Amino acid sequence: MKSIREIYKIGKGPSSSHTMGPEHAANWFRARYPQADRFRIVLYGSLSKTGVGHGTDRVLREVLAPLPTEIEFSSLMPENSHPNTLDLFAYQGNTLLGSARVESIGGGDIRIHGEPVGESPEVYVENSFAEISAYCRAAGIGTLSEYVERHEGTQIWEYLAEVWRVMQQAIADGLAASGVLPGGLNVQRKARFLFAQPGNSIPTQQQFQRVAAYAYAVAEQNAGGGTIVTAPTCGACGVVPAVLKFAQESGGFSDEQIVRALGAAGIIGALTKRNASISGAECGCQAEIGTACSMAAAALAELYGQQLNQVEYAAEVAMEHNLGLTCDPVRGLVQIPCIERNAVAAMRAISACNLSYFLTGSRTISYDMVCRAMYETGVHINLRYRETGEGGLAMIYGEPKRPAPEA
Repeated sequence: MKSIREIYKIGKGPSSSHTMGPEHAANWFRARYPQADRFRIVLYGSLSKTGVGHGTDRVLREVLAPLPTEIEFSSLMPENSHPNTLDLFAYQGNTLLGSARVESIGGGDIRIHGEPVGESPEVYVENSFAEISAYCRAAGIGTLSEYVERHEGTQIWEYLAEVWRVMQQAIADGLAASGVLPGGLNVQRKARFLFAQPGNSIPTQQQFQRVAAYAYAVAEQNAGGGTIVTAPTCGACGVVPAVLKFAQESGGFSDEQIVRALGAAGIIGALTKRNASISGAECGCQAEIGTACSMAAAALAELYGQQLNQVEYAAEVAMEHNLGLTCDPVRGLVQIPCIERNAVAAMRAISACNLSYFLTGSRTISYDMVCRAMYETGVHINLRYRETGEGGLAMIYGEPKRPAPEA
């Protein structure tokens, strides 16, 4: 299993698969053919169907500027390829210098056909939660954060401290911003409004209002092209910071404790990426929001000092109740239902952690099982509901409104 640094990437939104991944591919390809004077790029699958809304064509042209770049949105799909696939062609005059097929596999990562380039090293020998638990028992390790430090060294905390700083800045920036998000849906930013509302006398309502404001703040920053941290993706970037920010304020936890909780969450994200998927185009939003919800639940359980099996149960409950969640962004924008979904998942993560405290001893499902179930569910979800903009809300939103029935 790879480093948890692969889960937390600092960059600009709105989409890790559709913006960050293609950006990395274009940078790699341009460096490979520095003599090129023009490029052509063919987008397939989800990149083709929702690329304009996600800004795929924009970021590719920006990276390859000032050289002319032709973007083709193909209706075809290469066999045995990831749903986020692009072909890149470099030319000098009329001469084709070379080409490459790249897959944007989620979280900003890319896979280049026939190329080992960009492959990061394996950091963890263990590739399942069962294996991690067995290792920790044998080594006398009681927490996931200790497990992370054993494998990644103390320098990982410096990296995660920067991750936490950027997460907090995204919350602050999102709470300060107002107006309409770009893209044409006329979606008003709501984080500032939520945060400013007078407190309700009901404690659970107060908690929801504050957590939702933080989740909205980060998700709106992402939708507006601001700087965020993938956790594990851009589209799900608001869940983990919202939960941890609220926990820090209500529980008085230090930044060092929060950073170690991010380490625990990173293990859940890395396991899911290794054994299933964090790509909405591959497995639906359950792969993005579901994973983020599990990460946040595990982080919270770690923060509250729960035992390793309780941390696992928190992550399992969070994922189990996101199974089947479709990815149907309206007009390909990471706004409807994505922003609201971050807030709902943040609250669900808190509930999952609370359940784990009381019910871990009676559980029958492991995280490894629910992770496998998520992948099996995802690959069988109809393609229309896997970030293609062809089903669900994405389709119904554009339908003519039906006349009201006669009285």
